[in-house]
Amino acid sequence: MLDIILGVFTDNGLVMAFLVIGITMWLAYLISNKLTKGRIHGSAIAIVLGLVLAYIGGVATDGSKGLSDVSFLAGVGFLGGSMLRDFAIVATSFGANFDEIKKAGFRGIISLFVGVLLSFVVGVIFAFMFGYTDPVDMTTIGAGTVTYIVGPVTGAALGASSEIIAISIAAGLVKSVLVMISTPFVAKYIGLNNPMSAMVFGGLMGTTSGVTGGLAATDPKLVPYGAVTATFYTGLGCLLAPTILFLITDMIF
Repeated sequence: MLDIILGVFTDNGLVMAFLVIGITMWLAYLISNKLTKGRIHGSAIAIVLGLVLAYIGGVATDGSKGLSDVSFLAGVGFLGGSMLRDFAIVATSFGANFDEIKKAGFRGIISLFVGVLLSFVVGVIFAFMFGYTDPVDMTTIGAGTVTYIVGPVTGAALGASSEIIAISIAAGLVKSVLVMISTPFVAKYIGLNNPMSAMVFGGLMGTTSGVTGGLAATDPKLVPYGAVTATFYTGLGCLLAPTILFLITDMIF
């Protein structure tokens, strides 16, 4: 009987993935509402739960793809893949009002460059402090601090090792979770209460998942605006990190 059930789950991997993600999200929002009174958004808790499940899946199977290494949970790999991720980002951005986007203007553009450069410099400094002196390694880790998408893209372009790319992804995930958790607490102190400030905030922070989750806990109406600049931030990071920022790092170190 167990073999039959597992066979059904394996043959319907995507359905099983939706079930697992649904249960995880339900549990995350339950924890958010009951234990934190909504101060920590359910998305942040869901990310932490996802990382825990990925670790358990990796340890149990001695694999490298987290839960998707478990045969009947292979659909999680597709559901969490780049195609559906990018679709979700684009769909979120469509909720923004173009007139409000135009108001950000020069400030929005400046926030993108400042955000990418600041995150990259912090990442490079931490990489150097932990003993990484090779420009490729430092650039990859710095790019991961920009976002956990920019890190792997940069590492692949520069030929970084899989270990360094993994560190860059971890750095980006830490940043994403920190942004998501801290945004509701600092919003009132930085004037994060209108579309323009949300776009500047998205440009400075950059991590789309962190920004959207944090803004959702602050004011759901601000989510599309933060997502717009955060999405451009990721693209800008993928352009700058493997090229200009790598050359600068190489010249300095």
